[in-house]
Amino acid sequence: DLCCGIGGDAIALARAGIAVLAVDRDELTCAVAEANAAALGLGGLIEVRQADVTEVDVTGYDAVFTDPARRTARGRVFDPEAYSPPLSWAIEAARRTPYGALKVAPGIPHALVPEGAEAEWVSDHGEVKEAVLWFGTGATEPHRATLLPGPHTLTGGQLPDPAPGPVGRYLYEPDGAVIRAHQVAEVAEQVDGRLIDPMIAYLTSDRLAATPYAHAYELTDVLPFHIKKLKALLRERGVGTVVIKKRGIAITPEDLRKQLKPSGPNEVTVILCRTDRGPLMMLGQPVTPGQPAGA
Repeated sequence: DLCCGIGGDAIALARAGIAVLAVDRDELTCAVAEANAAALGLGGLIEVRQADVTEVDVTGYDAVFTDPARRTARGRVFDPEAYSPPLSWAIEAARRTPYGALKVAPGIPHALVPEGAEAEWVSDHGEVKEAVLWFGTGATEPHRATLLPGPHTLTGGQLPDPAPGPVGRYLYEPDGAVIRAHQVAEVAEQVDGRLIDPMIAYLTSDRLAATPYAHAYELTDVLPFHIKKLKALLRERGVGTVVIKKRGIAITPEDLRKQLKPSGPNEVTVILCRTDRGPLMMLGQPVTPGQPAGA
């Protein structure tokens, strides 16, 4: 376990009965990792070593897991070669053993996923948390999206994007991990959907289909985006709680909510989307398969 930090991943591996060499260059961090392992009765399975991970010989180990530092004193690092250690070094380390895993930022460009590796994006309750490059798994699909809780795992990422078309009765918002993994087309196939716009990851369909990989909304209104018209609609329907979602439109939900000044007992979801026909506003409610229409 290279760049082990305080030992969270090493502890998880040890709990599965795996002997782990946990390496970090920071003396205090290593002391904490060692104390955590001892406190949990896992000291016999975890050896903690203070060292520069780039100088550790992994010969003879079954697998190597690397979690490079992606932050500095100045904030988050976006260039993978500025990771510590750099992405290129970590990739080579993952290939030195039969199996390898490398934790990377979820925003990693697909072009940087090395040949022969499987890339997995992981979300928790709809929020993308991390991405992992897997080596030696023999996976036949290059991309995977895993959703927690569940887990639900979708593989693929090679289908062509569906053609855009008119907005139907339902709108589907794919999970962030699905979008990062370029698997919107796989979800479109599940829900018999089409894109609202070629560059926007919103799907629409005339039927409600069960999928864990997207949130569905039953639409009541699809109109050109106009703040005054939206404000009038909300006032007319007594809407005091507005959930605002948007893609491709330069407005923040907080600023829009202040302009709308919603008031009343009812609730609605407003979805704003850029399209090649102009920006749209879609009003509706979250819905799940099996729920009565309009419930």
